[in-house]
Amino acid sequence: MWKIIIFILFTFFLIYISRASLLKPHSHGFYRFFAWECMLILFLLNIDYWFIHPFTWNQIVSWILLFICIVPLVLGVQSLTSHGKSISKRADDESLLSFEKTTQLVTTGIYKYIRHPLYSSLLLLTWGIFFKFISLAGGMFAVFSTIFLFLTAKADEAECVHFFGSAYSEYMSKTKRFIPYIF
Repeated sequence: MWKIIIFILFTFFLIYISRASLLKPHSHGFYRFFAWECMLILFLLNIDYWFIHPFTWNQIVSWILLFICIVPLVLGVQSLTSHGKSISKRADDESLLSFEKTTQLVTTGIYKYIRHPLYSSLLLLTWGIFFKFISLAGGMFAVFSTIFLFLTAKADEAECVHFFGSAYSEYMSKTKRFIPYIF
């Protein structure tokens, strides 16, 4: 019962954060909402196993992914807030979170290597949660979350090409989406 209450509360929170994006199907925030929902369900499915058998291979893989996911998150937010020049020009776009309202294309720091460090962080988080307890249902939600994060990145790229123009297209040709030098 408590898991249902947590699910409902967090879903309302995610709806509030995503309210403007949910009114814009095909926006990056629209897909990100569904990725977050899949991650929430996955977390609630696996929470009972979080600290069970801490030295099994899947728990070790899980903890490695969960700790690594912090790196692209911190580096990505730091780069956006320090180099993105968020100004009032994009203040009216409610579908963007505050640190996403950049007016200068960020191609330094972690963004020199990958276009979507924040989504990479969420991918690592998703699979870190999945490996806490491997199950068919968990695998299903991890795959759905991954698909939604891929769609989020694709939509974000289309939005960035629209806003930044050819500079973003050129940037896309020089960087990978999620994993430096690979993908």
